Amino acid sequence: YYVASGKLDIVGALGTANKGELVEPPRQVVASAWTGSAGESLDVARRRPARWTIVVPQVSAVCDQQCEARLYETRQIHMALGKEMGRVQRMLLTPASAPLQLAVAALSDDRPLPDNFSTYLARDQRGLDVWRGDAAAFTALFPELAQQPDSWYLMDPGGWIMMRYDPLIDYKDVISDLKFLIRNSNG
Repeated sequence: YYVASGKLDIVGALGTANKGELVEPPRQVVASAWTGSAGESLDVARRRPARWTIVVPQVSAVCDQQCEARLYETRQIHMALGKEMGRVQRMLLTPASAPLQLAVAALSDDRPLPDNFSTYLARDQRGLDVWRGDAAAFTALFPELAQQPDSWYLMDPGGWIMMRYDPLIDYKDVISDLKFLIRNSNG
């Protein structure tokens, strides 16, 4: 009764085991605000199968060393999920309308530099969906980027941005968080 009525906060009293920072309150990705490369609207609630999503926000059209490092790290985390990899997807959200450009001297994994960002996506970031939206929707979803520009997020299968990560969090802890969430959810 006390938990259901809000008179007892179990999470507040006992704490959590997650390593990411919980986004309070969670923020819902609004479908109409984001458009894919084929002009389709992002409708997270209707995507099947529903999956957890690693979200990499990118403020500008220029993917610099910090952006490339986030993409590399999230790809490695995704691959390290092994058999659970199919229950998680990755996406890059950007307010930039200009074509994305890769502006790095070298890739994090020391592979040869691709000719352009499209080649980079196809060769090094397979499965990463790119969605574009307006600046207001972007800022509302990721207000922490102003202070922590190297952040990336976790979105639940219902389309709620609910956890934030940064490079200080060890990738093994992120994998642990993801495996816990996958195991204890229907997503």
